[in-house]
Amino acid sequence: MQKASLPKGTRDFSPEVMNRRNQIIDVIKDVYVLYGFDPIETPAMEQLSTLTGKYGAEGDNLLFKILNSGDYLNKADGQALADKNSSQLVPSISDKGLRYDLTVPFARYVVQNQHNITFPFKRYQIQPVWRADRPQKGRYREFWQCDADVIGTKSLVCEADFIQIYHQVFTNLGLKDYQVRLNHRKILEAIAKTIEFKGSFTDLTVAIDKLDKIGWDGVTKELSEKGLAPNKIDHLKALLHIKPFSVETIDELQASLVDCEEKSIGIEELNQVLQYGDISNVNIVLDFSLARGLDYYTGCIFEAIILDSGIGSVSGGGRYDDLTGVFGLKNVSGVGISFGLDRIYDILASQGFYDEKYTHNTLLFCHFDAVARKYALACAHELRAKQIPTVVYPDLKKINKQFDYANKCGYKWVAVVGDNEIETESVQLKNMQTGEQQKLSVTDLISKFS
Repeated sequence: MQKASLPKGTRDFSPEVMNRRNQIIDVIKDVYVLYGFDPIETPAMEQLSTLTGKYGAEGDNLLFKILNSGDYLNKADGQALADKNSSQLVPSISDKGLRYDLTVPFARYVVQNQHNITFPFKRYQIQPVWRADRPQKGRYREFWQCDADVIGTKSLVCEADFIQIYHQVFTNLGLKDYQVRLNHRKILEAIAKTIEFKGSFTDLTVAIDKLDKIGWDGVTKELSEKGLAPNKIDHLKALLHIKPFSVETIDELQASLVDCEEKSIGIEELNQVLQYGDISNVNIVLDFSLARGLDYYTGCIFEAIILDSGIGSVSGGGRYDDLTGVFGLKNVSGVGISFGLDRIYDILASQGFYDEKYTHNTLLFCHFDAVARKYALACAHELRAKQIPTVVYPDLKKINKQFDYANKCGYKWVAVVGDNEIETESVQLKNMQTGEQQKLSVTDLISKFS
């Protein structure tokens, strides 16, 4: 007998969990719609050539590749197979992969549909993505992202809107202890010039991005191996502080970086975001250590965390000036953010949001015999016609067995019917939590649940 099991890093979701996850999705979706975003979907799989080279070397290693159909070894690179050279072998046995995020597929979508899109184009997309990562707390191999992007404009009004979207989503979810962190790619480039880093810019950002994981000792080791002198590392430490997003902080930044084009652009754009948005109600800071690993960000970079949650970021995003360029559509700028549904759910669960017993919003009809069941079915038809979720217990069992089922499934309301209810065209409505009952006509029952 085969043992039932799941791949590591994936999960099943019960009806109770799915209903709660859908509530989170609805909150995020409603805010996106409020800001004028329209929904799209893209396939779970993309051409491997679409995905590779967009997330850096580490990201490429985390792509799930899909073997070609049929006898995939028939056209395999024989020499690569003999040499056990996987990087050379993969192109000959796999030309598709599971999507790593929703942003690159969105860029591909824009290019393919550019003649049917009115720019600036605002879309939201809520779908699963896959990464061949090591499963751990808050990190899964299959997880859901809730994206929103604006493409076809360079206006920093979009960045200001996203800051407000963060505040509204977290507030509506009841997550008050959040923090939005903001940085700018050009500021990072100016920091590299200020500390006179001679290695590649990617080497610097990859090391900085690991600060939360490996601490300054680990970052110091990596940068020392890249040739950065100890006094320059100390200078870098002085620069990479989290500070309030304010005019004063930006002025301080202006004085601490060497004069260069990158500094001018970064500071000007941060000032514009500050001017465009009212951030008085938003817990937002400048975090110059924020150097998200995705290679395509060119301007503002976002990250959001729930403080003291023990889980990393629950959202990230940023400005990308030419992501569509790799697919042939040049000079189309975009900006977007993505909420991680799974991490938000885990945090809400850990903070006790779901401690109360789950209650089902559907009305359950219980009955004493076949005649009462037929009457219940007729009543259910009337309620469903009014868009009231209703279910009739299907089997002929003792009423206590039906009540036991209602309690186990979390039904709060049960409509009990028997001979008397049939005769008076009514129901006995029972609150399963309090035990309270009241006799209602079917018309009044409809009014109560409408």
